[in-house]
Amino acid sequence: MASHEEITASLLAFQEGYNKNERLKIMNRDWDRVVLVQASDIPSQHTLELRNGELSVREGAPPRADLTVISDSETLADLFYGDITPTEPYMNGTLKIIGSEDDIVRLDFISLMIWGE
Repeated sequence: MASHEEITASLLAFQEGYNKNERLKIMNRDWDRVVLVQASDIPSQHTLELRNGELSVREGAPPRADLTVISDSETLADLFYGDITPTEPYMNGTLKIIGSEDDIVRLDFISLMIWGE
């Protein structure tokens, strides 16, 4: 089990990887989205906000989310650190992503661009 602080650190690493990637920032400059990241086994919620190509992270839930990512704390930390890809936990049901199919595919692509395969 990962702690809330470990999830926060993994999201900050994801944010840093994203914001260093100029190509991603250009590709997503008009894809403004709010993502709720929620652990299913500990009290932990974070908001990822993508505005004008820049990604920010803050603790707590947003008033409204375009996408919701739900999993156990360990999977979330591993996922946002880039230690695992979302494919296996998504396929076995431990990772749930709620949102439009286009947004889910875009989020997966962003992860791939940051961390590789």
